[in-house]
Amino acid sequence: MREMIKIRASSLSELFDCPARFEAKYVKGLRLPASDAARLGTAVHAGAALFDQRIIEGNPLTPDEAAGAVVDAIHHPDEEVDWGESSPREAESIALPLHKMYCEQIAPLQSYIAVEATCDDLPIEDVALVLTGTLDRIYETSGCLGIGDIKTGKSAVAADGKVNTKGHAAQMGVYELMASRATGLPIDAPAKIFGLQVAKTDKGRRAGVGEISGARSLLVGGDEGPGLLTIASNMLHSGLFYGNPKSQICGEKYCPAFHICRWRR
Repeated sequence: MREMIKIRASSLSELFDCPARFEAKYVKGLRLPASDAARLGTAVHAGAALFDQRIIEGNPLTPDEAAGAVVDAIHHPDEEVDWGESSPREAESIALPLHKMYCEQIAPLQSYIAVEATCDDLPIEDVALVLTGTLDRIYETSGCLGIGDIKTGKSAVAADGKVNTKGHAAQMGVYELMASRATGLPIDAPAKIFGLQVAKTDKGRRAGVGEISGARSLLVGGDEGPGLLTIASNMLHSGLFYGNPKSQICGEKYCPAFHICRWRR
């Protein structure tokens, strides 16, 4: 019987993007300071979480009142941050408008039942994996439940308003499995990506909602081939982590093994 290996839902996309980078970070425990983009995203998440949670509790805040959590996350981080050519002040000038866009354009159209919910570990015996993570949002619509996740980035929302959902299906599928276990209820509604386009100008910033249907089917597989959980399990148990030097984030800012990576030769 194979040893059960724990894996965070949020790390699955990195495993499939570059297994060697995944190994460096999550198997070997190599670390880099958080990037300016990652800290900006964390700050927006903090403000949005406070805003949404207070609505659930029946004690709502205005977007400006909840914005204090954004500022605190930027100027008082709980981790080392490599600001590069940016700065906390510049990150604040971008994060605060994004926070307000979320609160005014996305949140009012959603009905959340849980925000930043930590779930119990979910063992999947067939593939000898234990799934873990924190659910960004669980929403309700027409009597059905679904998963929602905030994504910030410079390609999060296209100029036509279409949200970039590519590459998020595996993570959202795991979240659906975990949410179903946590609530004891089926998760039937499409997974939602709440996209926030990062830009230095108001004109460049955008907010939108994209949907992913059938995310769990990618995890399980079928006639077309094995599911992503089987593929992930095979890599993790075999220790065969190949590199992907063509990854869009193959660089010293994102990979702690960049300078010693044999796959870049």
